[in-house]
Amino acid sequence: MRGVPSTVTSIRKKVFTEVARLAYEGGDYTRMEKLPYVIAPGEIAAHRESIFLERAIAGERVRLAMGLPLRSVQEHSMLSDGVEESAIAEKYYDPPLINIINYACNACPTKQYRVTEFCQGCLAQNCHLACPKDAIDFQKGKAVINQDKCIKCGRCADACSYGSIIKLDRPCVQACGMDAIESDEFGRAVINQDKCVSCGMCLVNCPFGAIVDKGQVFQLIQSIKRGDQVIALVAPAFVGQFGPHSTPEKLTAGMKALGFHHVTEVAVGADLCTIEEAKDFLDKVPEQQPFMATSCCPAWYDMATKLYPEYAHCISMALTPMVLTARLEKKKYPGSKIVFIGPCAAKKLEASRANIRSDVDFVITFEELQGMFEAKDIKFEELEDGEPLLEGTGAGRGFAVAGGVAQAVADVIHRWHPEMEVKVAHAEGLRECRKLLTMARAGKYNGYLLEGMGCPGGCVGGAGTIRPINKSAELVARYKKEAPEQNALDSKYESVLPTLD
Repeated sequence: MRGVPSTVTSIRKKVFTEVARLAYEGGDYTRMEKLPYVIAPGEIAAHRESIFLERAIAGERVRLAMGLPLRSVQEHSMLSDGVEESAIAEKYYDPPLINIINYACNACPTKQYRVTEFCQGCLAQNCHLACPKDAIDFQKGKAVINQDKCIKCGRCADACSYGSIIKLDRPCVQACGMDAIESDEFGRAVINQDKCVSCGMCLVNCPFGAIVDKGQVFQLIQSIKRGDQVIALVAPAFVGQFGPHSTPEKLTAGMKALGFHHVTEVAVGADLCTIEEAKDFLDKVPEQQPFMATSCCPAWYDMATKLYPEYAHCISMALTPMVLTARLEKKKYPGSKIVFIGPCAAKKLEASRANIRSDVDFVITFEELQGMFEAKDIKFEELEDGEPLLEGTGAGRGFAVAGGVAQAVADVIHRWHPEMEVKVAHAEGLRECRKLLTMARAGKYNGYLLEGMGCPGGCVGGAGTIRPINKSAELVARYKKEAPEQNALDSKYESVLPTLD
């Protein structure tokens, strides 16, 4: 459950903290060989059948957090192999971004229907009557499903008056809106990278913590230590992520303590994106295209272009808030390095695209930033207030919550053309996003503005968030009220936008 501390989140926190500490301390990075013993101390395994397995898994987690690839289990290699090549400030992600540690996978059962102990052995035997393959037998009066005959149609579950037949499936499979999780010859989960859009939903839904994304925090700290002028762009979902004392002013102070030169909220770029998408909609719908889809969520964008390529032109051509903010900051601070800090795993993939690399140098999640704070022992309650974040509007900050992007664009259009009605539809979670575009393909949303968010709840539900989704959404709503209205900044953005193309 997102935002609720668990063994998996605790292990991730330890890994990010130790990797950040290793980077800050510098020296001989082969010391990473010792990190599995720090993360999984003692002689007795806490969670798995042996301490050796726990440390082996911890070692692969460390490698991935440092941007290194998984090691083959069939060949001997050191944990630190490749670390010197990775310890450079210009290192981008090597695909794949989302990885499964094979021996951490539980090989959970794939789609099956099972009869639970709540079967009442009723006289009606509706489950048996509903089964088209005669796969339901009875033992001691209780229903039993013959898995060799079962075709997983679910009719028995629908027919049971007591709801005693349940469907079992892998949590990662259920969470993947792209149907990208498959099985290897040992029944372990594997990712079909041709389908994957790196949303990270499998990562946060695997109860065994077997799915891990690569990190760039190690390279980011190298850049800070080298003396680069590193500008931090924080996504609107940041508010409240690091606890009750992490006000925006405390956050900027904490970021300065980590070595960042300046902090800017990505809501600034969201405001620019709002204006671009409003213009895009007015120029093209319905004369040039039947509808327009928002562009800011990379998982939504990749899903749409993979599965609905004939409608790729219907996605707004506006640059994402991350890229727009990055370009704005690089104009202010020539020669600087840009790090995007947010809740999103897919932003890591977006930033690694050839046409984005010159704009965004690093991407880390809130979880990874928390590891940096832990490594430097920074406590927000002990910090003096830093600079406030005052540039973004409430509409831009609202991008963090599902429905916020489309609402912001529609509001701008309505302000420019009060007589115009803008029809809006939005979906959250890739499976619902697919349904939205399927209906759009059928002509159900002609003339509409469509918003897709790859994560349930929007960005606040991203794979790199720390707090519960509903709590984060509530905090973002409060934060929106503290911002200036967008119409006060229209003229400013009108002058800025043309310079960022």
